[in-house]
Amino acid sequence: MCERKMPSLLEYLSYNCNFMGILAGPTCSYNDYIDFIEGRGYESKHLETNGKENGKFKQIEPSPKRDVIQKVCTCALCLTIYLVIHTACPTERVTHESFMASNPFYIQVLFLYISMLSLRPKYYFVWTLADAINNAAGFGFNGYNTDGTPKWDRISNLRILNIEFATSFKMFLDNWNIQTALWLKRVCYERCPYNPTAATFLLSAMWHGVYPGYYLTFVTGIAVTMAARAVRHNVRQHFLGSSTLKLIYDVITWFSTQIAICYTVVPFVLLAVGPSIKFYRSWYCCIHLICVLLALVLPVKSRRRRQQEDLDIIQASEHNCLSSPDSNCNQKQKSS
Repeated sequence: MCERKMPSLLEYLSYNCNFMGILAGPTCSYNDYIDFIEGRGYESKHLETNGKENGKFKQIEPSPKRDVIQKVCTCALCLTIYLVIHTACPTERVTHESFMASNPFYIQVLFLYISMLSLRPKYYFVWTLADAINNAAGFGFNGYNTDGTPKWDRISNLRILNIEFATSFKMFLDNWNIQTALWLKRVCYERCPYNPTAATFLLSAMWHGVYPGYYLTFVTGIAVTMAARAVRHNVRQHFLGSSTLKLIYDVITWFSTQIAICYTVVPFVLLAVGPSIKFYRSWYCCIHLICVLLALVLPVKSRRRRQQEDLDIIQASEHNCLSSPDSNCNQKQKSS
């Protein structure tokens, strides 16, 4: 176990002002950064992967060249999509009276999806470029793939395919702005004793800034997250009987997730209160109403109650093992 110590002023300033992250702030944990600066960034990952399952692919310092080139090409593609498609489909158009009056509702939904689909590459471009810069400096090594190629995703901030094909609101968020999400999880979600989901969303809104659109987006996100959790808890198990049912469930949840994301994020793009409320009113606040209804009607166990039930199961298992100390119980205790 590493010794815990307070960083020196030089180490603290180096972490916050290093040239790789000065524009967007640190994109990694302090420990990962210090390991990189002091030359320990490869050691632990070599022991984890090279020394065990991939021992035949030993390298002292794996090259990031292939991943850097791949990420730079991804940046070029994302920037092109954003400049070409989003320019033709700006999100602001969904609040124009002429657009709403001249197009049926399903066309408005399709336009909103295409607009948001072409807006996300702007963020993909920035985060992927930052990741490539860190990798080019030798930072971000995360072990090896099963084929022996090095992984350079230790400080990656997104997983594009997982975002675009997300089948739940949580899956989308888990793959979007990953490093900030990990920070929010550590400092808020895991420490908040009451309603950590709402607290984390509100902290995220304050972290982003003071525009009202941020708060409208994240407050809506609370309702969408709670509704998605309730649906998954009560419905998903009924679709796991066959691969066909599972595929149907995935398609429905993918479609629902994409619509919910588009609806939720519009104020984040518009920023102002007036246009944001105008958009929600044009949809009759239907997503808000559906999410609140689902969250209230469908039962979901609280995090504290789930943790208590898990603890009770563990304690009951240990008690049974103590009362009948056979080899199977001993093995279970060792594995746990």
